[in-house]
Amino acid sequence: MALPKPRWRDPVFWATALRLTLPVAIQNLLVSSFALVDTLMVGQLGDVPLSAIGMATQWAWFLNICQFGFCSGATLFYAQYWGVKDVKGIHRVFGIAMSLVTVLSLAFTAVCAGAPEWAMSLFNRTPEVVAQGAAYLRIAGWSYLGQMAVSMIGALLRSTGRVKLPMVTACLTTALNVILDYAMIFGKLGFPALGIAGAAWATTISAWVGLVFLAVVSAVQKNILIGPLREFFAFDRQMLAEYFQKANPVVINEVAWGLGTVVLNLIYSNLGYEYYAAVTIVRTFENLAFALLIGLCSACAIMVGNSVGAGDIDQGVEQSRRFAVMEPLAAGGLGLVLIAARKPLLHLFNTGGALSELTYVSAVYILVIYSIHMLIRNIPYITIVGIYRAGGDTFTGVKYDMGCLWFLSIPVTFLAAYVVKLPFPVVYALMLVSEDYLKTWLCIRHFRSWKWLMPVTREGRVALAAWKEKYEIE
Repeated sequence: MALPKPRWRDPVFWATALRLTLPVAIQNLLVSSFALVDTLMVGQLGDVPLSAIGMATQWAWFLNICQFGFCSGATLFYAQYWGVKDVKGIHRVFGIAMSLVTVLSLAFTAVCAGAPEWAMSLFNRTPEVVAQGAAYLRIAGWSYLGQMAVSMIGALLRSTGRVKLPMVTACLTTALNVILDYAMIFGKLGFPALGIAGAAWATTISAWVGLVFLAVVSAVQKNILIGPLREFFAFDRQMLAEYFQKANPVVINEVAWGLGTVVLNLIYSNLGYEYYAAVTIVRTFENLAFALLIGLCSACAIMVGNSVGAGDIDQGVEQSRRFAVMEPLAAGGLGLVLIAARKPLLHLFNTGGALSELTYVSAVYILVIYSIHMLIRNIPYITIVGIYRAGGDTFTGVKYDMGCLWFLSIPVTFLAAYVVKLPFPVVYALMLVSEDYLKTWLCIRHFRSWKWLMPVTREGRVALAAWKEKYEIE
């Protein structure tokens, strides 16, 4: 028996998707604006500081990727447990994930705040770049635990329908960061002019203020975050084993993908700091455009996870099919907007001619290349992160991401850059094509097999067996 075609006229679906997408999109837009403000203001200091902060923030980016792995593993449980209102189970999973992320954050702080010159030298050996990047890391490293805690709490709240508080927190921290950036980088509002170190102080202060705000408001609201402390650490070996069984593939996936991206960044940065400055600029706009797409993916993960966990497999499948179409179409539309607005956007970074001609021209080319590629790149993203993981399949993404990145994209990029010595925009384009085209085909094929449906709740498992029998699916 064939599956029915997805219904697009479903007011309940659209209302729920909009309610979940917009706050998450706004929150991520604000977080991306946080990075945009840093990059714009530091960009006024010239190519070297801009390249230095781009390399220095790779440590925070990689930490966030690792945290996202633990968080994604936990979110699978949050969404499905919330479908059956198992609050104690949610608390235990949060306790496991938060403990792991705390240890990881402290380790990154020890490296970046304790040995910042070494941390920078991995990306570039130019003395000016290393010195300025180290000045940033020595301070910004102390923000990591605060940033990761805010992210973990936000994921928990969003998975249980509390989407507004993380958004308000992002508004607060972004506004505070903008003010402190302006004051501390350029010496305004009574502060000394600290340059790139001022951006680091602004990041650190904003991160910890956001965490305190979240904790205080949660205590007043008595939301899902509030409960007996022992309940968060009441997990046993069986729960730990179940968490790691689902979370480990996600963590391995994200860490391997993050390490691969760091390797690509090393390739770019060693071609010249001007090229890396161009990549830093383009990634800023990439992150802004990606905010809406993250919102859609988050809504997909919550809705599909809730449905599968509650045992409504038909609804979960229909929701997944809708999001699998919506996300790439939205990405394609955003790509067209970026292409149309490329000149005024890039001009923001070149006020007063602060950037070199090589940096500016490279940024124009790679922004257009990325924008054209956005539709294809977001098919694996919505299927792996939004659909497979929500359904309980956390292993498939490991195979596809690691295989296509480590065995295709990285070797192709290295050969193009250092052996064939192609122009930088061509190297960048080959990196995207070699990573995403095969992975897109694999993801579509696996999605249509329905083998990603692997509920973690008893209700979901029982319903899945009946659903497979109904539609004669093996």
